[in-house]
Amino acid sequence: MRPPQPDPVGPGQESVWDYPRPPSAEVTGRRVEVFLGGRVVASTDRAVRVCETSHPPVFYVPRDDVTPGVLERAAGSSWCEFKGTATYWDAVVDGVRHSAVAWSYERPTAGYEQLRGALAFYPSRVERATVDGEPVRAQAGDFYGGWITAEVVGPFKGEPGTRGW
Repeated sequence: MRPPQPDPVGPGQESVWDYPRPPSAEVTGRRVEVFLGGRVVASTDRAVRVCETSHPPVFYVPRDDVTPGVLERAAGSSWCEFKGTATYWDAVVDGVRHSAVAWSYERPTAGYEQLRGALAFYPSRVERATVDGEPVRAQAGDFYGGWITAEVVGPFKGEPGTRGW
């Protein structure tokens, strides 16, 4: 299957089709926040932004910037050909369990050491996620955790008909 035609890029935007493969991982000073149970459970200005061809960026929040005591290890794991084995995390806020809201790479592969222990939250599984105050739209597909903002254009992997990309 041929890759799709990239969407037009406007001023201040970037195309996910210009992102690298293997993915890049760079610390950003952008304000990243995650809300659950009516409160902020993660807030940082030192997230690691991971960009991979055809995917919206994923922001990894340093564990020190997640509210203490909110996360509990969830069952299961998965494998990324670039970053290694992913560990999943539930969040418990005011006694309510929110299943598999985040993942991490506790022992990432070479080249992705800055992700060690940082948490990537699924925008589709939290109340709200923001980048510099802009609400994030979740990447389609239950497996993916990309953060779609006005600055990125697709089409994005995960949407109907993208399985073969």
